[in-house]
Amino acid sequence: MLQQFKDAIESSNIISKTDTNGIITFVNDEFCKISGYTADELIGQNHNIVRHPDVDKNDFKKLWETINSKKIYKSTVKNLAKDGSTFYVNTTIIPILDENDEVIEYIAIRYDVTKEMFYKEELEKNEVKQKILFAQARHASLGQMLANIAHQWRQPLTELSLTVFNLKKNALSNEEAVQKYYDESKNIINSMSKTIEDFSNFFTPNREVEQFAIKLSVEEALELMDNSLKSSMVDVELRIQDELEVLGVANELTQVILNFLKNSIDAFELNGVLIRQVDITIRRLKEFAEIEFRDNAGGIKKDIIERIFEPYFTSKHQKNGTGLGLFMSKMIVEQSFGGSLDVKSKKHYTIFSIKIPLA
Repeated sequence: MLQQFKDAIESSNIISKTDTNGIITFVNDEFCKISGYTADELIGQNHNIVRHPDVDKNDFKKLWETINSKKIYKSTVKNLAKDGSTFYVNTTIIPILDENDEVIEYIAIRYDVTKEMFYKEELEKNEVKQKILFAQARHASLGQMLANIAHQWRQPLTELSLTVFNLKKNALSNEEAVQKYYDESKNIINSMSKTIEDFSNFFTPNREVEQFAIKLSVEEALELMDNSLKSSMVDVELRIQDELEVLGVANELTQVILNFLKNSIDAFELNGVLIRQVDITIRRLKEFAEIEFRDNAGGIKKDIIERIFEPYFTSKHQKNGTGLGLFMSKMIVEQSFGGSLDVKSKKHYTIFSIKIPLA
């Protein structure tokens, strides 16, 4: 029975034995198969023959400290095969003791986890790539917001210029007119100052998760885009069916709504839509808050709609879009709020649906 147990272990695991100096004294067929060496090439060699150069020396120091103290060592080890390829094995090294409780050899039992480790590395690479894309998306968003500030200031600056001209013209002849134009100038400057303050607050790096009202976040986006919406003749109707609160960073949800509004304005212009309507509805759906954003800007073609959340994919002219806005919006909803962002298109309408767990 002992022989049968031995055969069962050897046939299903990668096994080697070494003496107390780490010299290989035995390898089974599975060890030869994964390493690419024959048994003759391995026996008599130091176990470092399969050591991968990427592995930290401290890892081996810890290994020897553990087994020399007669304890079992367990770890996932990165190894190097004869042909230069990498393989990973979950490793258990067991010290074998004699009747005097002295170590006489070590038995290592391993199993192959190469596919799992490569898959894990790929996931980590994708995660890093996604973080880079997200940073690029935020940078692109900042550029859009700065352009929006310029747009918000353009009209007040024109009004201020005209008011200052009238102020100068009436400076000596009409004291009442001077006061009137002075007051107008002050109001315009205050309004411009508020615009800067609004945008400064928006970009404050407030990363603290808090409970906030969805309505306030949406209203802030509408306020920031007010001039752009008016100059583009876009009518927005906000319907609040339920006063709902969620957990997250309020500025990030505002950024998602801003992106939707900007995309709608671009689509209205591109498609030459005359009657421009955006409807935003906030409602409860069981344990979720839903924000439905709907515009009549022409809809999205079937061959495009499945790709609109991909990074760098855009149906706009290159100068008008990076293709990162909707990607970033989806990342914010999913990663920051634990929610979902979906889109559907029918006839001339596009409908985005954000679902966020209720606070």
